[in-house]
Amino acid sequence: MTSPGRSIEELLDQARSRLDRLDPHQALQAQQDGAMLVDVRPQANREAEGELPGAVVLERIVLEWRLDPASDARLAEAAYDLQVVVVCNEGYSSSLAAATLQGLGLTRATDLVGGFRAWKDAGLPTA
Repeated sequence: MTSPGRSIEELLDQARSRLDRLDPHQALQAQQDGAMLVDVRPQANREAEGELPGAVVLERIVLEWRLDPASDARLAEAAYDLQVVVVCNEGYSSSLAAATLQGLGLTRATDLVGGFRAWKDAGLPTA
């Protein structure tokens, strides 16, 4: 059967080709330097595994509306030059989300390689 579109692997590769992805230590440093760490994991994951201190929690379904500087539903911090580091469980959906944010004009949007689980495995702080 021939697909009329691209596979998820192709979409993921395309998204990641535009990102300067960060490892956990780089993401922590970016946060300390003023980047917004955005946790898009569902509440159940945050409750079961922990949270990222200082991260803004925006579940994936509202991410674009809260960070698009042109949106009526935006956060006060939303700005085109804001560095945003999107974090999901393992670093897959965050890549797609960060690429979408770049499409909205947030050119410094990226994500965390390996997601929250890589952060935790690196021994970085969690709450």
